[in-house]
Amino acid sequence: MPRMTGGDAIVDSLLRHGIDTIFGLPGVQMYGLFDAFARNANRLRVLNARHEQTTAYMAMGYAQSTGKPSAFTVVPGPGVMNTMGALTTAWGVNAPVMCITGQVPSAMIGRGRGQLHEMPDQLATLKTLLKFAERIEHPTEAPQVMARAFQAMTSGRPGPVAVEMPWDMFPASADVTPMEPLGKRANPLPDPEKIAALARLVDGAKAPMIWVGGGAVDAGPEILALAEKIGAPVVSFRMGKGVVDSRHPLSLNTLGGFELWDKTDLLIGIGTRLDVPIARWAPAPAGLKIARIDIDPAEHRRQPVDVAITADAADGTRALAAAVARKDDPARRTAIAAAKTAERAAIEKADPQYSFMKAIRDVLPDDGIVVDEVTQLGYIIWYGYPVHQPRRLVSSGFSGTLGYGFPTALGVKVANPDRAVVSVTGDGGFLFGGSDLATAKQFGINLVTVVVNNASYGNVLRDQQRLYEGRHSGAVLHNPDFQDYARAFGVAAWRVETPDGLRGALKEALASEAPAVIEVVSDIAKDYPPYKFHQPRLS
Repeated sequence: MPRMTGGDAIVDSLLRHGIDTIFGLPGVQMYGLFDAFARNANRLRVLNARHEQTTAYMAMGYAQSTGKPSAFTVVPGPGVMNTMGALTTAWGVNAPVMCITGQVPSAMIGRGRGQLHEMPDQLATLKTLLKFAERIEHPTEAPQVMARAFQAMTSGRPGPVAVEMPWDMFPASADVTPMEPLGKRANPLPDPEKIAALARLVDGAKAPMIWVGGGAVDAGPEILALAEKIGAPVVSFRMGKGVVDSRHPLSLNTLGGFELWDKTDLLIGIGTRLDVPIARWAPAPAGLKIARIDIDPAEHRRQPVDVAITADAADGTRALAAAVARKDDPARRTAIAAAKTAERAAIEKADPQYSFMKAIRDVLPDDGIVVDEVTQLGYIIWYGYPVHQPRRLVSSGFSGTLGYGFPTALGVKVANPDRAVVSVTGDGGFLFGGSDLATAKQFGINLVTVVVNNASYGNVLRDQQRLYEGRHSGAVLHNPDFQDYARAFGVAAWRVETPDGLRGALKEALASEAPAVIEVVSDIAKDYPPYKFHQPRLS
């Protein structure tokens, strides 16, 4: 058994689980861990940020864009609490992220004596939010606790986990037995009887619709094969975009899907909560049957349906495709094509948002990645941005986390250094973490950030004025000069006012292969609220 410190034992486990980059911000409780990082610098890269929230968002972006586990480390108490927005967002978007944090000294845990960074029962707080949270009480426990954390993080529905270690255990030495990864737990196999029941519904349906979400990102080939066999449209919102290439004739966004909704007689959800069609498009068409394929059995309890299949998206879809008869209905194909044409026409009317969005799509290659934000340009991306591959639109999903976009995009770029990555953010959200332009510059993270500057929380301002006789409160912003702000960090900057200006600046910024900021000065929130797309009539 090798002699290791607690920090060494954690690093050994990270390396055995394929982690070669960790995002972190050091502090006194974590010195023993960061010393282990330093001694393993040839095998493990540490990217430190200027705020704890950024370390967690970077890890989330890394995980979302790759599907691989990622890890970050911060001090306990206020440090780990600063990452809660990222951890709850990671839970919502199924990102396999590990938080490694510290604790007060072992002898002081639970005594409430006001130790540095102490908080009441930190572990209990983490357990309420995450898939797994456990304390490593001694260096000898690190290999097993870490292995179980990685297994929980990646098994079934992926999600965030946390481990904590007391301050005095990071530098403490012991004879430690390293442990190889446990591997993911076996996925549940699709129930043959339920597959047969769903196949009967499919065979009897005249107008089936497939809806895909974030749980389907690795099942694109299987979903497309099913869709083509039964002649069904594949509809996606934020998290499911790119599961089927937006250019495919059967691929629709929510606008096109809604055009077909009234005549839909079977809705098949794959890796999705089905919130939009069930909640936002209510009431359902008469006689509608609903089925779901989801690896998380809890989802079936949250939303009862006619047929619920607990299985991995690819496994369940493959089994269903093998069990259904082929459909060839020219009239159905024509209706889907008409819906696709109508959705494009509707999006094009949403100007200037559409034109700015189109400028980004025109410049980015097929495998380029856009990271959205809770901002007007981000909203139209949810509905109308064409995505050609899975994991090429990174979103905060239903969390709607203001300020998440820029720091998350830093992590996406770290994970995808050879791909074009663009952060689309607003002036409000950007300044939640804009100081981490310093991190981009320090580590050569060549992210291009598009900041839409309308000196307000634009949607809030518009809604307040619309709903409250022109009154508003807390929605108007005083901004810095974003050009000077970026250049103060040594980051190149452009200012544009038109879609063509954005198109040109984006080409230049991506070609520079350096961190860059493009400020778009435009009041694009003024005239076209995004919620008009929730229940549209495209005609």
